[in-house]
Amino acid sequence: MAKTYQVDPAHSSITFTVKHMMISKVKGEFKEFDIKANGEPDDLANASVRVTIQAASVDTNNTDRDNHLRSGDFFNAEEHPHLVFHSTSFSSKGGGEFELTGDLTIRGTTREETFEVEYEGSAKDPWGNTKHAFSGKGSLNREDYGLTWNQALEAGGVLVDKKVKFEFELQFTESEA
Repeated sequence: MAKTYQVDPAHSSITFTVKHMMISKVKGEFKEFDIKANGEPDDLANASVRVTIQAASVDTNNTDRDNHLRSGDFFNAEEHPHLVFHSTSFSSKGGGEFELTGDLTIRGTTREETFEVEYEGSAKDPWGNTKHAFSGKGSLNREDYGLTWNQALEAGGVLVDKKVKFEFELQFTESEA
């Protein structure tokens, strides 16, 4: 029987990087998210994952930029409070590495995306709880989700790149089904 897992937010992160002015990178993270997973960590073929991210929890360490990202120019967090990912398949690449494919919804637009995932292992914490860890990465074109705001630069190029790279470090605790 498949087990149920709950993300441990104190030991997990979802971060992103995007090029700024075509020359530097801005990093940020989502501070509030929930992830529920079902399956067996050593055999993810039949596993399922649902990720719900609070759009308003975006944090780039700059209040003005964060407020702009929450606005209608980007996430429109008031009308679209969540970014949601539902897995549709895991495929093994061997050696604890997988491709995770699913439907990602941002600003009411849903598209299929694939992320690279690595199973980092399991361990018991000092209180006897079994923990499982995963890391992953991927990228997407933000304009595919209606996040099209930009400004042309005088020297050529644009202020914000289309490509956004994501990384995640996740730790799960087995929970009662």
